[in-house]
Amino acid sequence: MSNIKDNLGKVEQQIKNACQINQKSPTRVQLLAVSKTKPASDVESAYNAGQRLFGENYVQEAVDKINELDHLDEIQWYFIGPIQSNKTKLIAEHFDWVQSVDRVKILQRLNEQRPSEKGKLNVCLQVNISDEASKSGATLAELPALIDTIKQCENLVLRGFMAIPEKGNPSLSFEKMDQLFTQYQAQIPTIDTLSMGMSGDMELAIANGSTMVRIGTAIFGARH
Repeated sequence: MSNIKDNLGKVEQQIKNACQINQKSPTRVQLLAVSKTKPASDVESAYNAGQRLFGENYVQEAVDKINELDHLDEIQWYFIGPIQSNKTKLIAEHFDWVQSVDRVKILQRLNEQRPSEKGKLNVCLQVNISDEASKSGATLAELPALIDTIKQCENLVLRGFMAIPEKGNPSLSFEKMDQLFTQYQAQIPTIDTLSMGMSGDMELAIANGSTMVRIGTAIFGARH
């Protein structure tokens, strides 16, 4: 527990420092603790140390943890992994946010399968900003159709965008995402989230407008 608590403190300090250096408000950037492959006990330790937002990549593993930890009132669960059509029901029923949507069909399924008593599902569209064939995410050309679809989905709300930068040139990817975010934020009042930056490029992402960084190993230790 003390390790996770100490690690959280270090990451939070890094975020504060990056905000200060880049003249961003320290409250602008949220920390999403990526708890994939880690046991529920680690998530609970982080929660007890003050962390509230947790990101998961694997649906079944996440659902088991969500059920085990449903006594933690303020916890928020984010799905950030690739989405298979046959898993949308579990995501719609158990998560507060989904950050990795890149297809109209997935949006439609999430909307149909979201229980109304849970309120709207918060959605970030994953953007393949570097146009890499090996990477998930919608192209810039596909974004308008996705946004139009969300507007027609009564159980979904568009909160922003998520991206994984190009390995060789993260700075350019982040800059392009910041421009995209600013452009759509001016048009759509619900957009407030730009999820980008992980352990290795967190400071660079914050410098380029990220409002949420996704950090796993630096908090929970190496994955086995």
